[in-house]
Amino acid sequence: MGDDFYLRYYVGHRGKFGHEFLEFEFNKDGRLRYANNSNYKNDEIITREAYVSQAVIQELKRIVEDSEVGWVAGRADSILKEDDNNWPAPDRVGRQELEVILGGQHISFTCTKLGSVLQVQNSKDPDGLRIFYYLVQDLKCLVFSLISAHFKIQPIQK
Repeated sequence: MGDDFYLRYYVGHRGKFGHEFLEFEFNKDGRLRYANNSNYKNDEIITREAYVSQAVIQELKRIVEDSEVGWVAGRADSILKEDDNNWPAPDRVGRQELEVILGGQHISFTCTKLGSVLQVQNSKDPDGLRIFYYLVQDLKCLVFSLISAHFKIQPIQK
């Protein structure tokens, strides 16, 4: 694994509540930036910034590199080998973006918001889109856990 690392994910849409989105990014130094803007019932944007250890960065790299394993039988490629040309284009439902720099590789994907595995299965590239879909689920789960652990722990009062 090379030293270069950057990961950014965005999902959002513009609707009756304005621009609603979720976005997070990691850099190689361990900085995690998180933003969530729902505007529902006049909610305000939630932004957080934290630093994670190099062990977390190494795990992110592993998750990206092993993104295919276990999801698509008979394939040896990770998301780094995929192509979004046959994925559903962003539309009024919304858009998703994933950008990854890992070692010497740089990938950038854009597609519509995916609501279900059925939508993935009915696409022109179900195998590639499935890898993307489950990778995004894994990344969001990790980020929500990190943000929750870092910002909701109550300090010990003496």
